[in-house]
Amino acid sequence: MARLVQRSVWVALLVCTLWAGAVQAQEPPLPRSAILLIDPSRFFAQSVYGQQIAAQEDLLRAENRRIEAELAAEEQALTEARATMEVAAFRAQADAFDQRVQQIRRTQEGKAQQLVQMRQEAQQEFGARAQPVLEDLMQEAGATVVLSTQSVVSHAGAIDITDIALRRLNARLLPSAAQPAPPDSENP
Repeated sequence: MARLVQRSVWVALLVCTLWAGAVQAQEPPLPRSAILLIDPSRFFAQSVYGQQIAAQEDLLRAENRRIEAELAAEEQALTEARATMEVAAFRAQADAFDQRVQQIRRTQEGKAQQLVQMRQEAQQEFGARAQPVLEDLMQEAGATVVLSTQSVVSHAGAIDITDIALRRLNARLLPSAAQPAPPDSENP
């Protein structure tokens, strides 16, 4: 029994050691530089906040495609029924259809506006949550500034901390078991 417990302890230590090594291997070394760069678009898009907004935008696009297909089918059926309907009856159905389309358009535009508002709020929250991560990275790297890659003409890729910042920010925002690693910037 003691041998089984000892073996279990060794296995647990081995697993913990391998896991710790894997976690360290996920994050590239932080450069020592007075200037660091970050890709703000990718930083937001691949963060928990950006992924949540993207998922909601995908849902709205899918809903719009579904509604568009339903309306196209309904319009086609109405067009085909026109030949067998009286003019007044057709006109009443066509007007009702047009009113429904306008109402649906207003509803979907309202949802799109809400999504824009949600994105703006998420970006503000993101900025507040990202700032301490960037400040920690600056301190660790001995940096005095973090610049946007979009405002730099040319740079050494080694000072781009986007992947490191993403891992650290998402680690703070997600439970440890659910942390996705951001895709490599070189291999999108």
